[in-house]
Amino acid sequence: MEKEVVGTGPARSQQQQDLNPEDSFPEDREVGMDAAHMAKVERVYRKLDFRIIPAFWTLYFLCSAIRYSVGLAQTMNKEQKHSLTQKLHLTPRQVSTGLALFYVCYVIFDLPANLIMTKLSPQVWMSRIVVGVGIVGACMAAIKAAWSFYLLRLLLGIVIAGMWPGMAYYLTLFYPPSRTGKRIGQYFTAAQVSTAVVGLVSAGFQKMDGLHGLVGWQWMFLLYGIVTIVVGFTLLWWLPDRPLPPGETPTRTGWRRWIPAAPPALKGEDARVHYEDLTRVYHRRPWTLGDIFRILTDWRLWPLVVMYFGVVGVGIGVTNYGGLIIAATNPKLTGIQVSLLFAPIWVMDLIAILIVTPISDRFHRHRALFFSASVLIQIAGLLVTTYAGSFKHPWPRYGGLLMVGFGLGPTVPICMTWTTEIFQHRHGEVGVAAATALVSGLGNLGSVLTTYALYEGWASDAKPGAKRYRKSNLVMVGILCGSILASVVMTVLLNLYSHGPRNKQVSGGSSTSEAQGVIVDRAAQRELQERGFGRLWWKRR
Repeated sequence: MEKEVVGTGPARSQQQQDLNPEDSFPEDREVGMDAAHMAKVERVYRKLDFRIIPAFWTLYFLCSAIRYSVGLAQTMNKEQKHSLTQKLHLTPRQVSTGLALFYVCYVIFDLPANLIMTKLSPQVWMSRIVVGVGIVGACMAAIKAAWSFYLLRLLLGIVIAGMWPGMAYYLTLFYPPSRTGKRIGQYFTAAQVSTAVVGLVSAGFQKMDGLHGLVGWQWMFLLYGIVTIVVGFTLLWWLPDRPLPPGETPTRTGWRRWIPAAPPALKGEDARVHYEDLTRVYHRRPWTLGDIFRILTDWRLWPLVVMYFGVVGVGIGVTNYGGLIIAATNPKLTGIQVSLLFAPIWVMDLIAILIVTPISDRFHRHRALFFSASVLIQIAGLLVTTYAGSFKHPWPRYGGLLMVGFGLGPTVPICMTWTTEIFQHRHGEVGVAAATALVSGLGNLGSVLTTYALYEGWASDAKPGAKRYRKSNLVMVGILCGSILASVVMTVLLNLYSHGPRNKQVSGGSSTSEAQGVIVDRAAQRELQERGFGRLWWKRR
């Protein structure tokens, strides 16, 4: 019978040798194997890191710069009446509509895009997404009226759909779920750095206002778009295609003959070690509509959607309207000052990602705790931004935004990692592709709420005064409470109804159950235990 591979191939019993101390990587080490072989496993994943993570970081940085720059464009060169809203004569409602249209398309096309990625070359599909984003971004420099703003936001939502969940799916082709949280966090920092850098660099673009007949925000979109197009094409050589069993060569027939062949991610001994450690990814089976239906009806999907809805809604709200919130706390600030104050919010976000996501991988059975603690920090920050300080003393409110940034950081990577962890074990490769797309797509309805119905989209709440945006901030507090509740419900139900390969007892080698058609690989065996802090460098013997 056909075997469902949740874990791994034959255990190694030979070629164990001592390695030099510099060949081991204790910061990501797992228990359950001898030190010599584990050092080889660590070396393989480190090589994959060097090949994949910088490429993902770069593409996500550029796509985020294009995606989120609309918020800054609303305040750029406002004194010269050259901001996006002034140049196009857009009302706050029209801006909110344009922002929301992006997310509507994103929600609709996320799942189809990710399912297509499983059928085609993942590396080619990621390249297509990035090139498309670059083209749309460059075209933003040419918009002249509300209708062209709407059209390009629609197109951006279509071409970028599947990028974020596709990156999470792509990682599971090379890493076990217990290792993906840190990696997702690493390239997710690109969004934070991008937002911070875009905020700082926008000050320079504002100095280019009027150069060759273009205003500051037009130069910004044009240059970001051109660079993104170039990077998109380089991904064809930069990113590796899906891994193949050692000795197997890819077939280059049909349309593949016209696509550049990327060098394999691993060769020789490294390829064999990876095959033995993560055999599940080498034994995929074609999916059917029945598989998609089973994923859609899996109750585990919906708490994750609610969790994501709250945190991504708040994140997008702060991204799109953070500059306006800062300006509302201190109306005396200039556009350049607002841009400079916008950046530290995302520096705090980045710091939290680098601290929390590696720890959440080491305690992967307690992801809900890390998620909920981070959300509570966001709630505290929103309350401080809403009620602390005054026009005469605005800095406490700004401090609240810094708290929101810190709390936002780890929540999205943890949510996506938890999704891959649960659905790979239950539904295999298509489970990861479909579940991450559904969580990302449906969860982004929170973005529609915060961009269309809150802040500038809520006319009575946008009126100037001491209470400006207060109601919008409190609505975001409410949806964050829903995210915490969903994570608690998820944890309780998983403990009550947790069945399947994750809870099977396996031996130290590979395990095959012919009755159940399941192969448990080495990585799956190690995931039965949490690494904790027991094997960090300062505890080595």
